Order: sequence, then C-alpha cells, then structure tokens
Amino acid sequence: MLVLGLVALVAGSVLGQRELVGVGVLLLVVPPLAALTVMGATARIAHSRSVLPARVTAGHDARVLVRVGNSSRTWPVSALFVEDTLPAPLGSEPRYTIGHLGPRAARDVTYLVRPAVRGSYPVGPLRVGVADPLGCVRVTRDVGAPSPLLVTPPVVPLDALGEADGSQGEQSPRRSVTGVGEQDPVPREYQHGDDLRRVHWRSTAKQGELMVRRDEQHWRENISILLDTRRSAHRGEGPDGSLETAVSAAASVAVHLIDGGHELRFLTERGRMHTADAAGVLDRLAVTRASDSRGLFGGIDQLGGSRGASSSLLVAVLGAVSPEEAAALSTVGGGSTRVAVLCEHGAWPTRLPPPPSTDAYGAVSAPRLPPPPSTDAYGAVSAPRPSSAPALPESVRGARDILASGGWRVLVVSSVSQLPALWRRATAGEGAAPYPPREGRR
Repeated sequence: MLVLGLVALVAGSVLGQRELVGVGVLLLVVPPLAALTVMGATARIAHSRSVLPARVTAGHDARVLVRVGNSSRTWPVSALFVEDTLPAPLGSEPRYTIGHLGPRAARDVTYLVRPAVRGSYPVGPLRVGVADPLGCVRVTRDVGAPSPLLVTPPVVPLDALGEADGSQGEQSPRRSVTGVGEQDPVPREYQHGDDLRRVHWRSTAKQGELMVRRDEQHWRENISILLDTRRSAHRGEGPDGSLETAVSAAASVAVHLIDGGHELRFLTERGRMHTADAAGVLDRLAVTRASDSRGLFGGIDQLGGSRGASSSLLVAVLGAVSPEEAAALSTVGGGSTRVAVLCEHGAWPTRLPPPPSTDAYGAVSAPRLPPPPSTDAYGAVSAPRPSSAPALPESVRGARDILASGGWRVLVVSSVSQLPALWRRATAGEGAAPYPPREGRR
C-alpha cells in the first residue's frame, strides 16, 4: 500500500489529477493509522494454560486448555489469533483465530496431544498475534512460560511370580507375605521369665511340654534389576527403537514387582537409580537418556554386589552385549532366580558374507544355485515347508546361549508386547526361549 500510494501520489502530481493524488495520500495514511490501532494490543493479552493430566503414559492423550483474555477495561482487540508452540514429538502446533475480543473478555481453546515417546516436554510458550481490521499490520509475540508435560514409558501387565519369588512352598524357610511388620506366631520352648499369656496351648498339647509364641517379623524379598542404557548397545529412534523397548520392559517388571510388595534395587551401567515406589520408577525412567558408557561391566559388578548376592530374583534388560559381557553376567547371582531380557533389534553386530570362493587357477567359482522346487506325481510344484522359527542373528544366539549355560532364563523380544507371555513361561520355570528349537537340533 505504501508503494502504490507513493506511485499514485507522484503520478497524480505529474499528470495534474487531483483524484489520483487523493488516492495516493489515502494509501500512504492507512498503514500508519492501522499500526496505531494495534499498538500495545499484545501487551494487553493475558493467558493461562492447563495440561490435564500433567503426567501421561506414552501413546495416551493429554488435554491442553488455553484461556486468553483482554486485560484492558477500555480498548478492544480487533483481530486476535493464538498459536501454542510444541516440540516435534507432540505433533504440529495448533493455531486458532479468536477474532474480536472486547474489553475484559476471555476465550477458551482446547486441543489434544498424544506423545509417542517418553520424556519431559515443554508445552508453550503461547504465540499471540494481533492484526488491524483491514489486515495491513500484524504484530506477533511470545507470552508466558511453557508448561511441563511428563510422559512415562508404557508398561504391560505381568503375571504373578511363581518360582521367581524364591518361595518353595511350605518347605521354604523364607515365606512370601503380603504385609511388613505383622506378627506370625512361631512356637518355641518355654523359658524362665516368659509371659504366660504367650503360651501356645495347641503346640503345648502336641509337644507335651510348655510352648510359647515367638514373634517373627515378616520380610520383603530383595530383587535387583539392571537396565542397559548404553547408546552403543541400542539401535533405532522413536517408539520402535530398542532403547524404548528396553526401558518399557524394565518399567513393566519394576512396577509389577513393587506392586507385589517386593523391595527393588534398580541399576544401570551408570549406577543405582534411587526410587521409592512405582510412580518414582516411572518418573525417573521417563527422563532417562542413553549413556555414552562403552561397557556394561560396571553395572554387572553392582548387580553381583553384596545386595545382589542376597537377592531372590535378578532381572537384566539388555541391548547388544559382547560375549565377554555375557560371560561375566552369567556368573552373577548363582543362588538366585535370574531372568535376562535381550532386545533383538539392538545394535547387535552382523557377520559379513564370506568372500567368493576361487578354484586352483584363481577363477571365481559360480555361486551354488538353490535346489529346484519339488513336484508331486502330477508335476505340480509343492508348496515350500514353512520354517519352524524365524532365524535369530548369530550374535543374539551366542549371547543367549552363554547366559543360558550359566543358569539364566533368557527372553528375546523385539517388542514389549511380547514380554507378558515370555515372562509367564520364565517365572513358571518352563524356560524362556521365544522361538522353538530348530528341527534336528538338541
């Protein structure tokens, strides 16, 4: 408009056309007047934001409610639009046109976000824009501070522990209980000075001598979990990455065991993760990032420490481990039930194809062709026999065999959805090979 107004003003003056000069003056005056109407308008915009819930599981919705208002008692806002800034994992940024907003007026806008990956994400700040009625001038600025949204890893329900809780029925000296601090009457022989009110008459009649109740405190079994968060051990990004699978698997096991009343010791290769309850575990795992540690031996040493030696259950959730690391882990906790979860899609090394063979004269031999398809008596091609199981990479099979030879129950998963069925087999003592053995192999 300024350019056209200047052209019209010059042309009208040269040609002597007063009407054209008037049009030029009008075009030159409108933009400054429009700028005066929006001056200070963005400063009069007040807003608030609520994220419900502020803590959500990955893959679930969170609702964001934004309220914008005009704090002025006199001046309206002619044309208002708002846009909430979001990080890429939360999706595209929502934009809403509010329009005219009178003095002391307010409007509410709401939208949903569905984060696919765990983490702590900022929602905001709010970007507000104000335009004049003719659309000549637009002013945009960011207001307020972002609101936090904590996204915890998804968990899957697991069956109750069988042999993995260390109990052996009535013959076990360690009994699994549901409470801590309750008193369990265990009879013993009467000693001088014992309170006669503690006499256990049923045991007295059975033993033929005076027996009294002995108060024995229940205990909670200690369980240790090792999570491999090394960057070099995992592959992939987003919800399909092996690190996210490992974190979700470890979170599922931890929440299941804590809800069952067990004391948990949660470890990574960087040290111990201090958690008091299931919510604390999920909150810490929500912000756990991949580490630059090159080896897993630090976490293995902590897993086999004094607390680990007394644990009734050891769980290791691993990415790609070397044969040396698998061998070191296989010797840990020999007296405990041990379960290892291997992420099949981790950064396992792949073997390169062998070089082409050559004959005595140095000529490259032709590759061996596959056998022709079999045919029936009528010459029809028979359907190929389905494979008994999908092939695991050789490096995964090697780590699995090393751990299994040391007494570990090994689960190989490519998705956390596979964990419940394999966990049921592992804790029931049925073994844990996710794939049936190959034909002809013992």
